[in-house]
Formats: sequence, structure tokens, C-alpha cells
Amino acid sequence: MDSVAHPRIRPGKLEDRAYQRAIAEHALRENVLAVLPTGTGKTAIALRLMAETLSREPGRSQLFLAPTRPLVVQHARTVGSLLEGPPIQVYTGALPPERRRGLFTPPVLLFATPQVVANDLKAGEIGPGDFSLVVFDEAHRAVGDYPYVSLGRAFSRVPGTRILGMTASPGSSKEKILEVMENLAVTPRGLEYREVDDPDVAPYLHPVNVQPVVVENPPALKEVARHLRAALERQVSRLRQRGYFREVETVGRGDLLRLGEALRAERVRPGSAGQRVPGTYWEVVTAQAVAMKAFHALDLAETQGAEAVRKFLARLRTRGGGRLSPADREFLRDPDVLEAAQGLERGGVEHPKIARVVQVVREELTTHPGGKALVFAHYRDTAQVLVDQLSQGPAGPVRAARFVGQASHGENDQGLSQKSQVEILDRFRSGEVNCLVATSVAEEGLDIPDTDLVVFYEPVPSEIRTIQRRGRTGRFHAGRVVVLVSQGTRDQVSQYASGRKERRIRALLEEIRSLGGEPAPPLERGKQSTLEQFSSSARPR
Repeated sequence: MDSVAHPRIRPGKLEDRAYQRAIAEHALRENVLAVLPTGTGKTAIALRLMAETLSREPGRSQLFLAPTRPLVVQHARTVGSLLEGPPIQVYTGALPPERRRGLFTPPVLLFATPQVVANDLKAGEIGPGDFSLVVFDEAHRAVGDYPYVSLGRAFSRVPGTRILGMTASPGSSKEKILEVMENLAVTPRGLEYREVDDPDVAPYLHPVNVQPVVVENPPALKEVARHLRAALERQVSRLRQRGYFREVETVGRGDLLRLGEALRAERVRPGSAGQRVPGTYWEVVTAQAVAMKAFHALDLAETQGAEAVRKFLARLRTRGGGRLSPADREFLRDPDVLEAAQGLERGGVEHPKIARVVQVVREELTTHPGGKALVFAHYRDTAQVLVDQLSQGPAGPVRAARFVGQASHGENDQGLSQKSQVEILDRFRSGEVNCLVATSVAEEGLDIPDTDLVVFYEPVPSEIRTIQRRGRTGRFHAGRVVVLVSQGTRDQVSQYASGRKERRIRALLEEIRSLGGEPAPPLERGKQSTLEQFSSSARPR
């Protein structure tokens, strides 16, 4: 293996890959957005750029931004072990403003979360001109009101400050990609991307076998779902009677969410001069809230399992010390919800995905005793059920651990502290734990070791999340991905949506790059939805 020869990079520590070298050299000339598959070494590109920029401007600092504290610390450790340069400072929310005050004495290599830097810029503790280079990791976040947006604009106004954005997927629409580029001051000429089959990348990657597994829910679980669907339709019918969704054939979760946002924004009261729709405000608010609960319960029944529905209903009954909201009360008293609850207790309603996960993981770890498996589940309740099932019976090949975020949601849903997360990952790395059952926290922002098997308990409609999950295998050897899909449910919609978005990305990136040196056009910002968009004359978008 040829290693990078640079006076600021420790000898023999960094593999010399042609595509990394080419992108880093490009980023010396102009701002670059680097779009590369997970596992291709985006950090190595940043490292090469940092080394050369330090050689050219040794008196200025550099800034490396990442969205989470663990990822900031990880990058600081990686760069610190490879780069000969000025001192490293780490700024995250764990270091309060009073302790950061006066700490910044250039030149330094500053690794930080974006909100902390935004606050310190506002307070005058640091200035945009202090940095010769700013790296935005997970650059697809540079949209909306995320701090990357304001930081990108602040640093792009400083002559001579270079910006490097890095991501596995900048978005599935041309508008989204252009928005990221505009906010980081990257022109189409500065777009660098690679695919897994590109000739300069393929030799460094290993094949990943993606295997969709379609399961059919048992009749008893289908009956539970039928009752929950009836409860949902009852509330949708109420909304249609009051003038909403009359031209919408099938009302989806997104339609209900947008209606809820519009209701909260407008807060139209009966009899007020601004009233524009029939029916009382609170009747509509309650119907929308009950419909959302029914939709969630239905999704749990169809794609997660009976235990997830039981826990959801139990939380509603005990929330607020038993003082139920009008929407909670109406939902729990719905005759079809009561029938569904009784059906959950009759047996025969366990989701077939659970047994399939246990089977797939046990087979993998039996066949490859030194291997590792990573199971993704959207809900914490499901993650706990899977850990319990994988751990049942006599000691076998599976040593499973639950891996979730830091936030706690009540006594029965405790999060993991950052220290606990690191401890579990160390156990996973050493092999003491060989199966992580994780929520989305393991998709991005943590140093998860390469795994032999990745299981999606359910497909996710986001192409970014799909790419990040799939990228947890195949880095150092061939990998395998199993995606579980419940037949005739939202799973199939999510699977199709993710695949369609991924297929579009390459064509969109080619189209944008073909624009040449023209700057990214300004974006037309969408207007906030109002109640008028949900009247019988317009379909919600």
C-alpha cells in the first residue's frame, strides 16, 4: 500500500488513493462539495486538504464541523493521530460558554458542533476570518434553519477561506442539492462525486449483497390492523365533512401532518373574522390529533408488532398521570381501538419480522463466529423486543445489546448517556457484544465498527438514511444487508421511495455538474402552508 507523502501527515499512516488526492487538490482551488459513498474515506480527503492548507497558511486556524458530539470527538482523535499541526481544541455543548471564553488562541485546529460555533461567532469569541479552511461533515444538513446554513454564509464572505462539504448523499431532488450547494457557496464546477462502481473507487470497496425479505402478517394481526384502520377512517371522514381532503383519495400521514401545522399556525377560532372553514376549530384539531394516533398505531401493527402497539396504548393511558387530553380520551374510547386492544391479548398477533431477525442474525453469527451484526429498528420499543428475543434461551452465538440515543422518554424508556454509548461501542468493537440493535442514532455521527450483516427491521423512505445504514457493512470485506418488508403495508411504499430517490441522485448530480462554472441559481423558498391549502378546493402538498 502506497502511503501519502506530505510533511504534515505522519509517514505510513494514510493510504494514497487517487480519487482522494484529486478531490483534495480540487478543493485547494475552490469550494467543493464531495459526495462519496459511505466507507470511501471522506475524512482522508479533509485531512489531505488540511495538511496542505496548513503548509500554505501556518498562522491561520482551521475549523472542522460535525453534527454530533461523538462525531466531533472522533474526528479530532483521527486527525490528531495523523496530522502534524497546531494544537487541537474541541468545542461541543459539553463545554459551556463561560469555559470557552478566551480559550481560542490561533492558530488551532478547532473541532466543533455547529451550534456552539454559531453562538461564539455571535458573541465575538471567534471571527469568520480566523479560519483558512472550514470542513462541513454530513453537509446535507446545510438546509432550512440548521446552523450549517448561517455558518456557510458567514465563512463564504471571507476572501481566502476555503469550504469543503462532505456527504454520502446531498438530497434526492435538484432543489435540495442546489440548496446545500448555495448555502456552502459551492458552484456546479465545485461538485465532486463518486459512485461505488467508478473505476477509481471500486478497487477500494467490497461487494454488498442487498436482500429484501417480504413477510406476510398473520390473520390475527391483520384483524387488529383492520380495526385501527377503521378508527383512522372515522376521523378522516369527520375532517372531510368539515371541508378538508375532499379531493384527496387517500389521506396519508404527510397530509395530516401538514394540516396540523396549518392549524397550529392559523389558530382560527369559531366566529372570528378570519374564519375560513366550516366546523369549529377544536373539533378539527381533535379529529386531526386522533387521526394521527390511529395512523401511528396502525403503522406499529403493520410494520412493528403487537408489543409495540400495546406499549403505545399503555403510554397513552398513563400519560400525564392519567389526565388524558381530549384527543387521547377519544382515541382510547373508539370502539375499533377497543376491539384492536382486545385482539392484541388473544394471541397469534406477533409480527413475523421478529422471528426472521432472530433467524437471520443467529445463522450469520453461527456461520461466522467472529462476525458482527447490526440491526436497525425505527422504534425503541421494537429494539428492546428484538434484544429480548435474541437473548432468549441458552447461551448461543448472539450477544446482543440495545443502542439508542441519549434522550429519555419516561421511566420505562431510558436513553443512553454518551459515556454508555462509547462503552457499548467498545464492547462491540472487542467482540464482547456481537450484535447491536440500534435506532437511527447508529446511522450517522458515531464510529460504528464495520459489520458483516446489517438488518433493516423496516425500510426507510429517506435515501440518505438508507445509504448510511447500508454503508455500515462492506468497508473491509464483503457485506450483507437484509431488508424486512411487510407485504401490503407502508414498508413497500418506503422501500420503493428510497430506491427511486437513490436512482435519481446520479442523474441529478450529472445534470448539476454539467452546468459548468455557473453559480448555483437562487432558490425559490416555499411559503408556509395555510388552512386555505387544505380546503375542499385544493389537495394538500
